[in-house]
Amino acid sequence: MTTNPTATFDDALPEALRFHSPAPLVDIGANLTHESFARDLEAVIQRARAANVTTMILTGTDQAHAEQAVSLAHRYPDLYATAGIHPHDASQWNAGLERAMRDLHQEPKVVAVGECGLDFNRNFSSPADQERAFEAQLGLAVESGLPLFIHERDAGRRMLEILRAWRDDIEQAVIHCFTGDRETLYGYLDLDLHIGLTGWLCDERRGHHLRERVGEIPLSRLMVETDCPYLLPRNLPAKLKGRRHEPALLPWIVREIAHWRGITETELATATTATARAFFRLPATVYLAEDS
Repeated sequence: MTTNPTATFDDALPEALRFHSPAPLVDIGANLTHESFARDLEAVIQRARAANVTTMILTGTDQAHAEQAVSLAHRYPDLYATAGIHPHDASQWNAGLERAMRDLHQEPKVVAVGECGLDFNRNFSSPADQERAFEAQLGLAVESGLPLFIHERDAGRRMLEILRAWRDDIEQAVIHCFTGDRETLYGYLDLDLHIGLTGWLCDERRGHHLRERVGEIPLSRLMVETDCPYLLPRNLPAKLKGRRHEPALLPWIVREIAHWRGITETELATATTATARAFFRLPATVYLAEDS
């Protein structure tokens, strides 16, 4: 991996963290509407471009954040958005939210339904409410024809049951930030779903089981993401003040995945970008805006 010596803008990243991917990357899960990015969003986007992260898909986890993501996507040609209700907020699902999501899914810059799914780890919303909201959003995905951006934590068995029942009706789906076990992974692959990998793989405390699985995911089913500002890789070569993750660090995650697959960074970057562009139906070429 090489650094990018041409970056001349005010860069908050230490020199050791100014990565540059050997091929363009798509970050399929960036929470750039998070409040931590409010003070320096333009610089964050510039740093991502300098790292050769040429496209970012902003995650819409509720109505407000989905609307903000769409607004940002309209300002920057290299940004896109998803729109959905996270399982943590599933108890809020009602007819009004359904109408709002349906309207958002008509926006040309919205490329997926989600983030939606099941999270039985924390149960901020009850499992029953989570399933109700998730199945409603599966219906919206069928209606809109958009792919699904799915969250699943500690709910693999139930998720597989639901997706098997819907699989003939929905288009593509990606399990974003996959951290599950081998059985769950193979269940998703058997359904021809896509898998998103994050900096979880870079965590020596809990990423070992995932490192053993990365070679089992076909490149045509694999995509990469930061899930920033969350899941900052723990094995970065330098400390980052504030510990906020950002898209410019995606090349480090790609490097880790490539290592554990036994392939080059270029091969992994090229394949995951091609997969992401096909999955989200992105244009072949994006012209970056210098001024918002």
